Amino acid sequence: MATKGLHYIPPGSDGTDHSYRQRIAAQYQISALNKSRLKHSIFFHYMLFFVMLAKLSADILDKLDIFILEIEELRIPQPLWWEYIWCVSLLFSFLGLSSVRKNNPKHMKQYLFGLIAFGYLPLLYAIIYYFRDVWTYMNADPDEDQEEIDEIHMWQGLPYGLLWYVFIIGALQVHSFSMYFALNLIKAWKSRGARKID
Repeated sequence: MATKGLHYIPPGSDGTDHSYRQRIAAQYQISALNKSRLKHSIFFHYMLFFVMLAKLSADILDKLDIFILEIEELRIPQPLWWEYIWCVSLLFSFLGLSSVRKNNPKHMKQYLFGLIAFGYLPLLYAIIYYFRDVWTYMNADPDEDQEEIDEIHMWQGLPYGLLWYVFIIGALQVHSFSMYFALNLIKAWKSRGARKID
């Protein structure tokens, strides 16, 4: 069928209505983008969990009465309760992923609660617990403050608290990004629900 010129406009239209049909609503774009980003953050949470699991492996094997010489020779320090509690935060990531699939803001709020209770609070405790050792190590002069340096708990020649601070900084970043993306998803899903009511 032949057209009536290069820029034919059908009668009764000014030609601009097609732009509205082609546009995707902002809340759907925000939802898709934040779903992808939240999945990446949860993936990094899994990676941190496996680092923690490697640290806890000596204690777990000891409780199971399994002896592996190579692990015993590492002389990994005994874990504190906050390490096991932090591991529980991984279970809430499954709730977050389920919420992403179903666009469920209620489950996403539960994921956020779990992240705060079992992710942030144990890390906050660890920051306070190791602060004195880290502060002493960072500010002590090796020539003058040798007694204070000797009191710092060391593992493999490195300050144990400083090693934990590296883990804690990474975990705080992952949890903060996860929380930000989850809050954006809740906001996008609620605005979509409000539009349906209108």
